[in-house]
Amino acid sequence: MTITYELGNSLYMNMTNRCTNNCLFCIRNISDGVGSGTNLWLEQEPSIDEVLEDIQRWDIARYKEFVFCGFGEPMMRAYDIIEICKTLKEKYCLPIRINTNGHANLICGRDITPQLHGLVDAVSISMNAGDRYAYQAICRSIYGEAAFEAMLDFAVKCKEHVPKVVLTVVSSISGEDLRSCKEIAQSIGAGFRVRYHVKKSA
Repeated sequence: MTITYELGNSLYMNMTNRCTNNCLFCIRNISDGVGSGTNLWLEQEPSIDEVLEDIQRWDIARYKEFVFCGFGEPMMRAYDIIEICKTLKEKYCLPIRINTNGHANLICGRDITPQLHGLVDAVSISMNAGDRYAYQAICRSIYGEAAFEAMLDFAVKCKEHVPKVVLTVVSSISGEDLRSCKEIAQSIGAGFRVRYHVKKSA
């Protein structure tokens, strides 16, 4: 069972396989993991202690950051992530990033962004569409069309507590949609990045 894995010069934490979206472009539809031979399907969700123990098997000096990103939406376990971040900040001098779909406040039923203050250095939020209708058509959220506005609201609230907030889109969306997403990101003062869309090999 892969709890932590390296990708580039970052150490990633695979917290859950649960997700509030069922995105058409999700890599889980075509692969068991990322990189070479890394299977990210979990037999069970690791405990806080198991995650911290697994981190210790790596040479942390090799990495530039910790990243919460695996085969699921990490903020399904928002409170556990916060506790892990507290320990990581005490033990190491590395920045911490969360890759998320931005549904944390919907998942928790409250605004949890203040609890990220001083713990999380960057949040990368999957946007992928310029309006609620396109978003739901692509991401198929359990929250329906409300998910899009909640995602943007989460981004705005994160900016009050997290130094770097970036909205991202997959490269497969149209040029018009890409421009629309970029304008929205700029309007809320967030960064913007295009992610490469991994497609199934022929």
